Amino acid sequence: MINKTGRFTLVGVDGCPGGWLAVIVHPRRALAARVFATFADLVESVGASARIGIDIPIGLPEKGARQCELDARQLLGRPRMSSVFPVPPRACLRAESYDDACLIRYEIDGKKMSKQAYGILPKIREVDEYLTAHSRVASRVVEVHPELSFATWNRNCAMVHNKKNAEGKAERRRLIDKVWPGQMNRLRGTLKGEDYALDDLHDAIAALWSVRRWVADEGDEVGDIKARDGKGLGMRMVV
Repeated sequence: MINKTGRFTLVGVDGCPGGWLAVIVHPRRALAARVFATFADLVESVGASARIGIDIPIGLPEKGARQCELDARQLLGRPRMSSVFPVPPRACLRAESYDDACLIRYEIDGKKMSKQAYGILPKIREVDEYLTAHSRVASRVVEVHPELSFATWNRNCAMVHNKKNAEGKAERRRLIDKVWPGQMNRLRGTLKGEDYALDDLHDAIAALWSVRRWVADEGDEVGDIKARDGKGLGMRMVV
């Protein structure tokens, strides 16, 4: 893995209140972490050799659920399957309010949108607009789901506890410390003053773990690996 991935900058990304939290490994350098205000800023900063794993839906359906969501929920089982929520249809990107989004989705799928999904709609829109306008970047950005990453990392056993409570944070920290011992405290020091939560950092590191596997041709792909949306973006998750 080290020989093959050493040629690329690897980046794990999670959305956070300040924008996008990225954990970065440049070739032959230690882990670094930084919060970027926009996805465009992040892509420009990490450079053209970067391979990016991001916890945000990529590839939006016209209607119905993506196969990767259905497969991910089945792989995680209860209770972690609830962390994989239905991605809104592409038409919902034009919504200007929660009620508007619910109306659009109801007309398409006969269901309202969850507030959780609506809460990240601006970030889904931001990444979607960037990737549809920059096809070369889209080829080196993959969707990940941190709970799938942690489950695979944990010998195919999903996390027992919610990521936001103390037990859940400790559970995920143990996995991280086995691969990157001592790095969590150092990264948190470099992020002092940034607007993010501890579980955002955990999730970004999980995304990094998965993108490293993907670049090394050791990762798994969840969903229909040939499926593409109306804009040509793939609809799959990498773990």
